[in-house]
Amino acid sequence: MPQLPPQIRDLALLLARLVAGIVFIAHGMQKFVQWGISGTADSFAGMGIPAPGLAAWVAALVETLGGVALLLGLALPVAGVLLALNMLGALVLVHLGQGFFSSGGGYEYVLVLAVVALALGFNGGRFALDRALSGSGSRSGQERASESVGV
Repeated sequence: MPQLPPQIRDLALLLARLVAGIVFIAHGMQKFVQWGISGTADSFAGMGIPAPGLAAWVAALVETLGGVALLLGLALPVAGVLLALNMLGALVLVHLGQGFFSSGGGYEYVLVLAVVALALGFNGGRFALDRALSGSGSRSGQERASESVGV
């Protein structure tokens, strides 16, 4: 199967980071603005989530700041792991007993978000601040490796 040019791959990763980041920011800000932390904590308590006040703050902060990190491509491994753990917590504590499909309250949506966050956390593409700050510039690791072996 032919490989896509690295530029196409990096644009696809950028698009995925932007969309996932916006989704996470929207969910985090919903907890802060629409419901408020106390309303989120009350909701979490009703779902049986332990330490609902603390969990509300953690979920809101991780979703909002993790979403911003995805948008910017900054601290991606940390953001990806924290977002994935947040979603896996929701999966285990709330959605697992509801079956698979999100239409019935199941874990389908949070599972996809967890895996997407984790994947983007470890491969954010060329258009990520992490890449610029690490000094690897705009070239991919594959491009640098090809140059070093004379390909």
